[in-house]
Amino acid sequence: MATDADIVHLIMKTYRSKKGLPSLPPAGNRKTGPKEPADTPSFFERIYELVRQIPKGRVTTYGALAEASGLKITARMAGWAMYAADRAQPPIPAHRVVNSSGVLSGKDHFSTPTLMQELLEQEGIVVKKDKIQDFKTVFWDPKSP
Repeated sequence: MATDADIVHLIMKTYRSKKGLPSLPPAGNRKTGPKEPADTPSFFERIYELVRQIPKGRVTTYGALAEASGLKITARMAGWAMYAADRAQPPIPAHRVVNSSGVLSGKDHFSTPTLMQELLEQEGIVVKKDKIQDFKTVFWDPKSP
């Protein structure tokens, strides 16, 4: 029997962007026409591309990823992508994505309840009571150059 996570993963895997992604080639031209939806990267792939750019010692939020993706998705949808991040290849630094208040809201999706905090602390980020301290200083905006 499929779990809720399996169902969400299947639904999200089949969701495709209707327009090309900003950092990817256009979805077609007049001669060849638009690409087929299967040829267009999923929004999961776009979110993972952004997460891989987060520098060590910095964090971003689900909402910032959603906005920077160039797709019409919500922070919750970016969270769904992060929920499935353990299957991403190459791996992504999922521990660097937190909620808009700097809380480690995704910590329960790591192999141990403290792993997300431990990984952040190894990068010099201070975490107290599951919340990043001095959040504004360590926040990385994926829209900035």
